[in-house]
Amino acid sequence: MSSEESKISLGTTLWNALALDGNFYENARNTPKTYRIAQTIVILAALSHALGSAVILLINLATLPVMLLALLIDGMSIVGGYYFWTLTIWKIGEWRKPNHVTYRDLMIPIGFAYAPQVLNFLTLIPLFGQPLERVLAVWSLLAVIVAVRQGLDISTRNSALICLVGWPLVQLAVGFIQRFEQFLVEGF
Repeated sequence: MSSEESKISLGTTLWNALALDGNFYENARNTPKTYRIAQTIVILAALSHALGSAVILLINLATLPVMLLALLIDGMSIVGGYYFWTLTIWKIGEWRKPNHVTYRDLMIPIGFAYAPQVLNFLTLIPLFGQPLERVLAVWSLLAVIVAVRQGLDISTRNSALICLVGWPLVQLAVGFIQRFEQFLVEGF
């Protein structure tokens, strides 16, 4: 293992990803353990989102089975959104620049770009939950735009256009899941 590889840690990766460092995203796929770190960030983002939802479900006195079901769906929506968004970006990238990068090559920087979502547990702060959730979503969008720009070696404008294809769909799905959780709590 080289000294550069040993410097890669979850904390350093989160910090560089949150800072929207273009060089970090460009070099992200060049180290062996980055895939595992990227997947860890996505899982932490899902757990953070579920934690914020859990507090809201507890406040609304959700029953244990309803809460467990809602949290499972909540966490899976974040992970599923990551795979869906990466797939849409990769497919459009393949159309624009065939055989330029693999799906796995994009999974790493886009996984890193989910770093702002690790802070999603902060959405449980009264009165700041929804606005903070929107800020974190836009921050992730900006991070993905930087990651795709570096990964596909395209302009920022083209990267933004590619990323904006799947992002609204992911946001709608997460919003739908939140409404579904409300329905579960109110229905039981």
